[in-house]
Amino acid sequence: MTQRNGNRGASDCCLRMETTKAPKGENGVDHEKLGEAVDYDCEEGGKGHDPRDAMPAPGAVTAPDGGWGWVVLVATIMVLALTLAFPSCIGIFYTDLQNEFHASNSETSWVPSIMTSVLHAGGPLCSVLVERFGCRATVMLGGVLSGAGMAASSFTQSIAQLYITAGIITGLGFCFSFQPAVTILGHYFVRRRTFANAMSSTGTALGLCTLPFLGNYLHTELGWRGSFLVLGAILLNCCVCGAVMRPLASQKRRGEPLMNHEPPKLQEEDNGRKLKGRIRTLWRCLVAALSKHMAFDQFCKNSRYRVYALSIAWMMLGFVVPLVYLVPYATAHNMEQGQAAMLLSILGIVNIVVRPPVGILFNLPWFKGRHVYVFAGALLVNGLSNSICCIGPSFPVLLCYVVTYGLSMSVVGSLMFTVFMDTVEMSRFPSALGLLAIMESVTLLIGPPLAGVLIDRTGQYFHVFLACSVVVVSSALFLMVSFYWLGKRDKRAAKQAQLSTLTDPTRPAVDAGPRCEYSSVPTEGDKDKSSDCGAEYITSL
Repeated sequence: MTQRNGNRGASDCCLRMETTKAPKGENGVDHEKLGEAVDYDCEEGGKGHDPRDAMPAPGAVTAPDGGWGWVVLVATIMVLALTLAFPSCIGIFYTDLQNEFHASNSETSWVPSIMTSVLHAGGPLCSVLVERFGCRATVMLGGVLSGAGMAASSFTQSIAQLYITAGIITGLGFCFSFQPAVTILGHYFVRRRTFANAMSSTGTALGLCTLPFLGNYLHTELGWRGSFLVLGAILLNCCVCGAVMRPLASQKRRGEPLMNHEPPKLQEEDNGRKLKGRIRTLWRCLVAALSKHMAFDQFCKNSRYRVYALSIAWMMLGFVVPLVYLVPYATAHNMEQGQAAMLLSILGIVNIVVRPPVGILFNLPWFKGRHVYVFAGALLVNGLSNSICCIGPSFPVLLCYVVTYGLSMSVVGSLMFTVFMDTVEMSRFPSALGLLAIMESVTLLIGPPLAGVLIDRTGQYFHVFLACSVVVVSSALFLMVSFYWLGKRDKRAAKQAQLSTLTDPTRPAVDAGPRCEYSSVPTEGDKDKSSDCGAEYITSL
C-alpha cells in the first residue's frame, strides 16, 4: 500500500510538471503557480528525492515569497556583509602586515587573495555539505571556521602562517556561510527573486560601509593583532544568521551514500577481477559526484552558462583588485588612514542607497530577458571607472571614482545571481555555482599578487587600476556580444523549425532539447518558458 501511494505521489508530481508546459491562461489554469509548486514539491532545498519517498500532501510546499522568507533575507544580508566584504577591508591593515613581517607588496597581497580564492574554490565541498546537512548547519559551520581562523591569525608569527589562518581557514568559513545563504534564498523567493537578490546584495555594501570604519577604529585602539581577534568574534554572528535559515521542508535520508552502492556482481567476482571492478566503481562514483556537484554537463551543453561562467571568471581577475589597493594607493600619497578608509565606506553607502531601488526597477516585467544586457552594460561602466584613478590620488578624484564605481557595482551586484539563475535550473544551481566558484577562485587567487608584482616593478599604483579597467571592460564586451549572438542563433533555429514543420507536418513543431539548457525556475513573467527540462530531471530519479 505504501509503495502504491509513493508511486501515485510521483505520478502526481510529474503530472503537475507536464501541466506547466501550456501557457498561462489555457483552460483557465495559472500555470506559473503550478510551476512554483513543482519546484518545491519535487525538491527539498534544491535536492532531488526518490519519488517513492514522497507522500501525497494536502497542499504542495511552495516558495513563500514572503513570511519567514523575509527573516531569511535579513540573515542572508548579514552573512554577505560579514563574508564578501571582509577581504576588501584587509587593505586597512596592509601596511602593518608589511612592516610586521617585512614582506613585499606581492607577498602581503596573497593574504586577501587566498582568502577570496578559497571563498569561491570551496564551492563543491560546500555543495556536498549542503546536501548532507542542509543550508542551516553549513552556514553555522562556516561561522565557526571563519571566527576561529581570524582569532588564530592574531597569534601568527610569519606571513606564511597568516596564509593558512586568515587565508585558507577563514576563507573556507566564508565559503560555507555565503553559498548556502544564497542558495536557500533562491528557494524562498521565486516571483520576487530579482528583488530578493538585489536586497541581499546590499549585504556586501553594508559590509563595505561599516567594516572599514570598524577596522580603522580597532586598528587605532588595539593594533592589527587585537583587531583580528575582535573581528573573529564578530564573524561568529554567522552562526546566528544560519540558525534562522530553516528548510522549507523536512530533510529525508536518501539511503546509503553513493560510495556504498557497489554492483552486486562485484562481490561474486574472483580476487583478480575484484580490484579492477572496485576501481571502475570508484571512477564511476567520482564522475557522478563531479557531474552532480560541479555541473560539467551544464558547462559542455549549456552555451549561455558556459559564456557566463567564462566571462565572470575573467572579470574577477580585475573586479576586486581595486578595492584591495584603494586604501594603500591613497595612503601612499600622504592621505590620512581615516580619510582613506572613508572612501570604502562611501562606496558602501552608495551601494546601500542604490541597490534596493535597482532591485525594484529591474524586477519589472519589461526587463525580463534583458537582465544580461543591463548587467553587461553596468560591468562596462564599472571597468571604465577604474581609469579615473589614473588622473591623480587626490581625495576629490578618488571620491568621484568610488561614487561611479559604486553606482555601477550596485547594478552588477544586484543582477549577478539573477542572470545566473536564468541560465540554469534551480535544481542544478548549487552544482553550477560550485563550478563557477572554482573558475573564479583561480583568477581571484592570482589577481592581487599580479597587481603586487606590477607595483613592485613600477613603483606606481595607477598601473593596477588601468590594467583592471582593461580586464573588466573586455569581460563586459565578451558577455554582451556572446549573448546577443546566441539570441540571434536561437531565433534562426526557431524559424527553421517552423519552416520544417510547414513543409513536413509529421515533424514535431518544437525541439525542446536546446531550450532545456536555458530553463530556470519559473519567475514572474516566465510565461514563455517550458518545464520540459525540469520534468526530465525529476522523473529520471
